[in-house]
Amino acid sequence: MRTKARAAALVFGAFAFAFYLFHGFTADTTDPFAMPWVGPQLALPIIAMTIVPIVFAFTGEGILQAFTGNNSSEFRGGLVGIGTVRSFHHTGVTVNDQPQVRVHFSVEGMDGKVFESQARMIVPLTELALLRPGVVLPVRYLPGRTDKVEVDLSGDAAAAQRAMNESMLRKGFTTPAKLDIAARGIQAQAVVRSLSVPGEIRDGHTRIDLGLVVTRPDGSTFAAHAEKFLPPALVAGVQVGRIVQVHYLPGAEQEVVLALPVNA
Repeated sequence: MRTKARAAALVFGAFAFAFYLFHGFTADTTDPFAMPWVGPQLALPIIAMTIVPIVFAFTGEGILQAFTGNNSSEFRGGLVGIGTVRSFHHTGVTVNDQPQVRVHFSVEGMDGKVFESQARMIVPLTELALLRPGVVLPVRYLPGRTDKVEVDLSGDAAAAQRAMNESMLRKGFTTPAKLDIAARGIQAQAVVRSLSVPGEIRDGHTRIDLGLVVTRPDGSTFAAHAEKFLPPALVAGVQVGRIVQVHYLPGAEQEVVLALPVNA
């Protein structure tokens, strides 16, 4: 859509100026009152000089997505990867007083390979504080092209979750059995009763072992154990006495799975 809109604007601009020049050079100059370069024929070039810059501005990276709420046609069918924000800065462009930012990502693709990339996007002022280094976002990328990505706007939570699950499996943060519990298990609340840190670190994540008291939907409780690899920012959320969300399978309550937000 972006390419078609820009192409249409350029075609219109070329037609407008070609018509103006044709009219000026072919006008009857024997008429003393003739004004071949001034008159209604000026309207088309003026309109073109107004429309073409506007089309190019509003089809810029991140701007069209902000208006449509969708990814560009180029990236709409792209693969889903896991993007970790490294840094961002303002581009100087604003749309409806909302700033455009260029975000630098470290992206883990579906094949497990990591590459550096960037994306431009319009961020509402109310959400700008949430965009900080370490934040994880699903992104769309094109195979064989790593210079640019787009934050996934499809709303396909299942695709984003699959990409996250595959990433955690590759890094050894979870197991297929735990993913099954998270997918099919009963959601419940638990209180952290004990916390130990064995000292194992994987990819900047610390392993923690938790002793939990889980409350079933009927109000009864049971003791359980859970282990998880967490980034430093999430460790504070599992201190002794904290209430956490868990999943468990009836009849197999000896193991529960923590359900923690990706971004603290």
